[in-house]
Amino acid sequence: GIVGVFGYGGGIVGRYSDLPKRFPGVEHFHTVRVAQPSSKYYSTKHLRALMDLWVKYGSGMTNFHGSTGDIILLGTRTENLEPLFWDMTHDLNQDLGGSGSNLRTPANCIGQSRCEWSCYDTEECCYFLTMKYQDEIHRPAFPYKFKFKFSGCANDCVAAIARSDIAVIGTWRDNIRIDQAAVKEYVAGNYPPNAGAHSGRDWGKFNIQKEVIQLCPTGCM
Repeated sequence: GIVGVFGYGGGIVGRYSDLPKRFPGVEHFHTVRVAQPSSKYYSTKHLRALMDLWVKYGSGMTNFHGSTGDIILLGTRTENLEPLFWDMTHDLNQDLGGSGSNLRTPANCIGQSRCEWSCYDTEECCYFLTMKYQDEIHRPAFPYKFKFKFSGCANDCVAAIARSDIAVIGTWRDNIRIDQAAVKEYVAGNYPPNAGAHSGRDWGKFNIQKEVIQLCPTGCM
């Protein structure tokens, strides 16, 4: 690219003003793409340290996160890139993400860390492939950008289908499991209808069509 850090072909998007004399403050205004952790979990301590670094070396303006991943640090000069990169990697253990015609930083939903619907460990899968393809992320070798995204279920919260080239979507691969003993208890009235909501209301006799069949999200029953 136009500008970057030593040994890397991606992660820095070069920005220069066409009118440097008229707008000297943005003569250089490079964008730094920083790899996000799986599920974009941060400690407040780490975020403060990252922002302190950006105030020191850049404009202080950010985009958390880019539309398809990465922390976007907007606006720094060429001479600040190497010092920023050194401090970021050595002090914060944080690496650059992908930019340009390469593998972009893989992204995933929160998966099993917080979501009951996730059918597989999206964080483990995303982390493994991120580490596996570091060379492809940092050294562009493709005719165009390429993206992995990992969604734990068909809700596809990370928009893998719409915004990636390889979308990994978790699906359920088993028979529908029914706790027959719990069903009998529910029908007998031992479990409050609607989980106890509006408990003072007379809901009437159990109606399997209304309370089960019509509530099936996939319409499989």
